[in-house]
Amino acid sequence: MKADVIIIGGGLQGLSTALHLGRRGVKSIVLEKESPGRHASGVNAGGLRQLNRHMAEIPLTVEAARMWKNIRELVDGDCDVVLRGQVRVAESDVQLKKLQARVDMLRAQGYEHEQIIDQETLYRLVPRLVEGCVGALYNPDDGSARPFHAATAFRHKAIALGAEIRSGVEVLGIEEGGDGWRVETSQGSFTAANVANCAGAWANRFASMLGEPVPLKPQAPTLMVTERLPHFLDLTVGAEGYQLSFKQMQNGTVIIGGAHLAKLDFEQEKSVIDFATLKTSAQTVTRFFPHMAQVRIVRTWAGIEGFMADGIPVIGKSAKAAGIFHAFGFSAHGFQLSPVVGRIMSELILDGKTDLPIEPFDIRRFQKTE
Repeated sequence: MKADVIIIGGGLQGLSTALHLGRRGVKSIVLEKESPGRHASGVNAGGLRQLNRHMAEIPLTVEAARMWKNIRELVDGDCDVVLRGQVRVAESDVQLKKLQARVDMLRAQGYEHEQIIDQETLYRLVPRLVEGCVGALYNPDDGSARPFHAATAFRHKAIALGAEIRSGVEVLGIEEGGDGWRVETSQGSFTAANVANCAGAWANRFASMLGEPVPLKPQAPTLMVTERLPHFLDLTVGAEGYQLSFKQMQNGTVIIGGAHLAKLDFEQEKSVIDFATLKTSAQTVTRFFPHMAQVRIVRTWAGIEGFMADGIPVIGKSAKAAGIFHAFGFSAHGFQLSPVVGRIMSELILDGKTDLPIEPFDIRRFQKTE
């Protein structure tokens, strides 16, 4: 089967790429070996975070935040987006000075989306926070969405714009031919002039086929959800020096994350919850919210995600093969970036360039120079 563009991977990055290509009249085929959003895209915490991002991601995350704020215009649904703010709490003056230095660095580069709030403001925003915290890094426009709803909305819109989503199709090989790229799969061959590698934790397999392997490590971040509680929190809460992502959902449950890892058998695609790490996560929660000590955890789960050695993704053209494009390795913080990554990928494929600065994400940063 022939297509304009073949997209490997039916997670949010692949679906967003298909959607944005469709907005420009280009039909793609998305090849997903399981079901769309099965792993990282559908089972993450749904954080829409500009706060405390890697500096290289700042231009992308600011643009992505604008897109999430107007997400209905893109996908014809609200994805359950809630934008009530996020804080990164400081327990000490030393931590607060570190956060202030970050704000100063952002200001020097023209960005004002992060600010320092004092103790009084922090406790007005997060009244159930443990006593003694001195302030926080704050973004009033951060928030969350529901991953399953988002993946579903992106998929439906991509299909409406002409994309074909093939589930249960495993990619076995990629080779260049006279009519472009031939992608061999468990359900036959597909050909296209352009191929987008959006395969998440499996992306290095395809990069390696093209002679450009990268230090990607599959891991399984764990999440916990509590029983329903009376409303006590509007914001998403993190903490300087701790692995913590803490937010109360619309139904009263609390989602607890922070990239604590499950034990992963990647070849079998199975993860086993590590209760020692969950204990650490729970201890962090009760450190900052003592009233949570007797709250019941009703479910835990883990998704499989690709982590890069330097903590930022690969986004851009292949350095080895014309017509190949990469978007993977989002290291457990790609959900919020997905709308803008799809736009970038469509621009690279159709225009050969993008106006957003993606040089830090070039795959060549892992390749030895001759």
